[in-house]
Amino acid sequence: MSYQCPLCHASLVLNTQGEQPKTYRCCNNHQFDLAKEGYVNLMPAHHKSSKNPGDNKEMMQARRLFLNTDHYQPLRDAVMAQLRAQLPQDATQLLDIGCGEGYYTSEFVQLRQQFPALAVHGLDISKVAVKYAAKRYPECDFCVASSHRLPFADEFFDGIVRIYAPCKGEELERAIKPGGILVAVTPAPRHLYQLKELIYDGVRLHDVPVETIPGFELIADEQLHYEMSLSGEEATALMQMTPFAWKTSEQIWQQLGEAKDFFCEADFAIRVYRRQ
Repeated sequence: MSYQCPLCHASLVLNTQGEQPKTYRCCNNHQFDLAKEGYVNLMPAHHKSSKNPGDNKEMMQARRLFLNTDHYQPLRDAVMAQLRAQLPQDATQLLDIGCGEGYYTSEFVQLRQQFPALAVHGLDISKVAVKYAAKRYPECDFCVASSHRLPFADEFFDGIVRIYAPCKGEELERAIKPGGILVAVTPAPRHLYQLKELIYDGVRLHDVPVETIPGFELIADEQLHYEMSLSGEEATALMQMTPFAWKTSEQIWQQLGEAKDFFCEADFAIRVYRRQ
């Protein structure tokens, strides 16, 4: 494991001798306990924008309910296909930024059939989500940390997956090996159009421009569009996962909850960049 100290950026070493709990420590004696679930919290208090950043328990439960229906299985399959095609053949390290409760991260373990030495890592600012992920998916390594300060050594990763999650371009360039890849997923123009129609008068469609990331070249650009048929419970959970949930009125929540068959579009831009 090549975790870096979030305070001084020195390497962290896991001490398993005679300490309870097991502890990561750097040469400057900063230490971080390994939780019983198997994750490490590398998010210092002064790096937080709030007391408990990221998804709370209710948001995580809604996300888990929706993702477990596999309405986003086509997206997971498409990301897996890009990783199989584009990861370097000797890949050993893969990171899922903004991993949440591990829906995508856990699937990436299947890549070991093609890349036997691959270690799969998940990172999120939500402690409650990472705690759940680490407990459920012990075959992956999880940490609580900021995506803007990746707590890993320089040029450590062969691949990084970023589904909606923000990350500074310079951090991606620092953390990914030359020849390594970034798989970036963003909402495309018609994503969740029918949910937006419930909230906004006249939904405007905006193109998703190709991101320019210093040190990377775009090698694949795919759009994934399909239709979903949702129950009232699924539509409600999906709305709770979105940024516009805060603008949803009680009337709309009731309308979604009572829906028998709610039609909604999924629309994603999947782009792959290679580190030059």
